[in-house]
Formats: sequence, C-alpha cells, structure tokens
Amino acid sequence: MKIDRLKELKQKLTKEKDLSVIWEFYMDHFADHREFTQLGNPAYNEHLNAILGKICQQLFTGTIIITDFLLIYVPEYQMFHGPFQIQGCIGGVIYFDDLKMGLIAVSGDPETSEVKYSRFTQVMQLSGFNRNDRN
Repeated sequence: MKIDRLKELKQKLTKEKDLSVIWEFYMDHFADHREFTQLGNPAYNEHLNAILGKICQQLFTGTIIITDFLLIYVPEYQMFHGPFQIQGCIGGVIYFDDLKMGLIAVSGDPETSEVKYSRFTQVMQLSGFNRNDRN
C-alpha cells in the first residue's frame, strides 16, 4: 500500500465523473489493506450519520435501517471511512474533512452485481431568513 495514493484518491473524488472508478480505486488501494485500516481509530460523526441516512433513504424505498456502521477516522489525512449494512446490502463511505466531500457506495439487489453510488458535499445551513434563498 502506498499512502501517497490518497492524494490521487482525493483528486478522483473531486474530478472523476464515473463514481465507480473512485470507489474501485479506494477498494483496490486502501479498504482491505491492514496498514491503512490501522492508521485510524473508531469515530462518531453526526454529520456523516445524517448524510448516510438521507442518501440511503433516497436509494432505497420504505423504512431503512442502517446497521453495523463502523466509522474510522484517520486524523493525519482528515479522512473518515467505513462499512455499513442496509436492507441486506453492504455499503461503504469515504469522506475527506478538508474537502468536505465524500462518496457512498451500496450494493444493490443482493442477487445482482449492481452498486449504487452517491457523491456528496457538506451543505451549509443558513440561520434565519435570507432574501436570496429561493428554496
């Protein structure tokens, strides 16, 4: 494993249009490499929990239940990553705190090889009324 490839992963996350390319790069170079997973510690991030819930609600119909979410934070690289399960499917998330950008990948139907992806950025919440807000 070459940790300097995280820069390449960040670049792919910000520029690559095919989200599967980003996820495959992460899986090939980091996800299952013990030396990478040992760089971080278990973490809790309310923002990522909320985003994961909202995105999975859009990807799946009905009531969703997310289980086995094991979030790891690697402070040296300002990166969160971790697996989770939903509706019998396996998913994963990567998020760079310095970029305020991440990617979620979830296997679709357990009987197919379909994977659903969602790239996301942090959304700023406005306090109070803003005349320029059109929503």
